[in-house]
Amino acid sequence: MSAAHTQRGLGGLAYLGFVSALGVYFTFAAVQGDYGMFARVAIHAEAESLRIERDRLSAELARMENLTHRLSDTYLDLDLLDQQARDVLGYMRADEIAIR
Repeated sequence: MSAAHTQRGLGGLAYLGFVSALGVYFTFAAVQGDYGMFARVAIHAEAESLRIERDRLSAELARMENLTHRLSDTYLDLDLLDQQARDVLGYMRADEIAIR
């Protein structure tokens, strides 16, 4: 009778060990795996930084479109044209003094 009782105890112990190992594996995968909690936090942080970058680039694009429109044939901003001519071509008016 003790051999059958020992056999039943080892089977239950093996089953308990297998279930425990399976539980530890799935817990580890849920926390540290490719789709785990830490990966989710990293993805959210990266998404937020990409949103900030997108907003910055969108603002820069709007500024460049405004400058382009101000130099177009349909709308000419003389102050901007004067600034660009001075910067790019090195022009200056006759009443100005250049200091080097």
